[in-house]
Amino acid sequence: MKDFKLINKIPEILKLTLINLALLLVFLELGSLGWYFVKHKQFFYTREKAQDKSALGINLEGVRLNESIVERFHPFFGFIQKPSADFRPGFKVNNYGFISPYDYPLKKTKNNQFFIGVFGGSVASDYAIFQVQNKILHKYLKQLPGLKDKEFVILSFATGGYKQPQQLLILNYFLALGQELDMVVNIDGFNEVALSNLNNKNQVDLAMPSIQHILPLTSLANNSLSTKAMEATIRIQENKARINQGLESLEDCSLAACDALTSVYVQNLVNNYKIDVIKFEKERTKQPKNDSNSVIYINTNKSVLGDSAAFEKIAGNWAKSSIFMHKVLSASNVPYFHILQPNQYYQTKRVFGEAEKQIAFNKDTPYAKAVQIGYPALFKKIPNLEKNNINLVNAVNVFDKTKGAVYVDSCCHYNQAGEVVFSNYVGRSILEYLRKDEARRKKK
Repeated sequence: MKDFKLINKIPEILKLTLINLALLLVFLELGSLGWYFVKHKQFFYTREKAQDKSALGINLEGVRLNESIVERFHPFFGFIQKPSADFRPGFKVNNYGFISPYDYPLKKTKNNQFFIGVFGGSVASDYAIFQVQNKILHKYLKQLPGLKDKEFVILSFATGGYKQPQQLLILNYFLALGQELDMVVNIDGFNEVALSNLNNKNQVDLAMPSIQHILPLTSLANNSLSTKAMEATIRIQENKARINQGLESLEDCSLAACDALTSVYVQNLVNNYKIDVIKFEKERTKQPKNDSNSVIYINTNKSVLGDSAAFEKIAGNWAKSSIFMHKVLSASNVPYFHILQPNQYYQTKRVFGEAEKQIAFNKDTPYAKAVQIGYPALFKKIPNLEKNNINLVNAVNVFDKTKGAVYVDSCCHYNQAGEVVFSNYVGRSILEYLRKDEARRKKK
């Protein structure tokens, strides 16, 4: 009899279960709609279709969706990025490996065009891209009567991993090709101390290109990449395929709940990807025990320099390279601005929030000590730069009054809010220098 009553209740239990499940799905959808609105500032069902994968709400900073090692050897620059498409609308990795809308050398097509060359590493490259997209530097330059009617064109000669004297060599190379430049902005400092220090620790000449970028190419050329590095590469490739599939699924979601769950899944894949990239970076910078048969020649040192000698030499290379950039440009009356970039590992008065600390700092990074010792070494060269009439903008304190997060990773890069603060500071500083220079000329 009890069994009979239980059987009779099954439809009721099933009905109740289905109702609860439906309510759960409704609440999940409603919660996801709210989450989407907060994240994207638009309603999910009437959302604008994403123009590219970077607009899907996933932090793809540092994720190479196409290739793991995009660098290629270059006979003059050390290495470049492989010319290819870029995920940002209007940009490409051009014929010389720089992220830009244009191939180089670029000729002027209008009399009022004003070419601004940006040199440096990845922070400089990000800055150039941000200027093309947001025109913040343009806004400041147009405040000068002589420049208000100019059409400003940003030309990036910056690539991740570049450090002096690469900027100097690249500048001279393109000037020799006839590239016109009306202004040059060189943003550096971090790569010089952080990457040159890694060169030193691996007994590679400080002035050589970054071993983080050169050694993987050398290992591939010599077929000597370590087993651990190859294992990390395989995991990166597998994760990258899953990330691409996840992004495609995200584009096709018809429900907000689908978007929310897929976003969490894809972001977790991205986080795992970045962990493996760090492991790969650690392994790929290890020199093979025997490189006597290498087809690539890299200047080496017999021993590792002590910190005092190493950073003195690094700072000397940095200052002299900047002075020579200024000299070659001043011969053609091209204003040159040298920006010393801020970095989280050089301690200032800035107070980091707990959430940003999790993003911006890594206790295992090889960069922290190099920045802490290296930046003061660079500061000691500032009087020499000023003596040589370098327009130096020391931006290390630029984020001190910024309360929100500005760093997007544990290396050196800034999020959009950071780019805005940095760009405005650079723009104001350049405008101030140009106004002073104009006032001096009028006095004469």
